[in-house]
Amino acid sequence: MTNHTDDVVVLVDDSGNPTGTAPRATVHTTDTPLHLAFSTFLFGPDNRLLMTRRALSKVTWPGVWTNSACGHRRPQESPVDAAMRRLIDELGCAPSGLKVVVPDFRYRAVDASGIVENEFCPVMVGRIDPAALRPNPEEIAELTWLPWETVVQIAETAPELISPWAVSEIAEIIQLGIHPLDLLD
Repeated sequence: MTNHTDDVVVLVDDSGNPTGTAPRATVHTTDTPLHLAFSTFLFGPDNRLLMTRRALSKVTWPGVWTNSACGHRRPQESPVDAAMRRLIDELGCAPSGLKVVVPDFRYRAVDASGIVENEFCPVMVGRIDPAALRPNPEEIAELTWLPWETVVQIAETAPELISPWAVSEIAEIIQLGIHPLDLLD
């Protein structure tokens, strides 16, 4: 369980340098400050990508399909350490073989309610055991598994079907000429 006194995000300047912290529960507004996060694309043993639908109770993009899992970094925490910590809360198990593929990804997006996401968000790929998944219903409404090529096609032809950060992250991965499965075991 998360200790809410530790549940803060790291605020940063435009260069990504820490400038302070703020409680995670209060930071996402119509004027969200730039802060540190992480994003993951997790594959099962059959090489399909875990896609999750955000819980309807989420402040930003409720009910929207997105990549496997995302979260926020705490002070002095690396992206990989943050993912290992947070994914246990969100998915009920830890990923394996996490590798940062887009270290400097940054985005800003506004959802239909006007709430802003504004993050430095390294993008990682890794593996997850489908049998070990225990999705937290406060975080995840549904999950599905899709081939990477299908997810890329959705991002390119119907981007409104998934979160804006997932669309942008997929484009970054493609632009780098990376196929995520080539980086995993």
